[in-house]
Amino acid sequence: MNQDSNTARMIVAIVDDDDSVRMALDNLLRSMGYKIKTYCSALAFLDSNDPAHTDCLISDIQMPGMSGLELHQHLLEMGHRIPTIFITAYPENLPQAISESPTLIAYLPKPCETNKLLSYIETALHQHR
Repeated sequence: MNQDSNTARMIVAIVDDDDSVRMALDNLLRSMGYKIKTYCSALAFLDSNDPAHTDCLISDIQMPGMSGLELHQHLLEMGHRIPTIFITAYPENLPQAISESPTLIAYLPKPCETNKLLSYIETALHQHR
């Protein structure tokens, strides 16, 4: 991966209730030079000050409490237009409103193909500049 210094300083947030998925993504992306922050729930992410400083969001869709779709909608309502990559173990169709969102970069089934995920992260980070 060929990152420029601006991209390496940008923050990628991972929101997933599955510890093993969160840790695997964290390890992979850190090894690629990304600055990563992880959260075990949508509420943990919202309760942090990080939405305002996040350049790309990778979120599971199915989570207890607030789903990834609800998180996405809530962030938009708060004025946070974070490029978002959804991941899910249950790849069914996205609701039309979400699929048309200008901040939705991709919708990937778990486990994600590494090259696809990295490509979408680069797209998200360049879009957010």
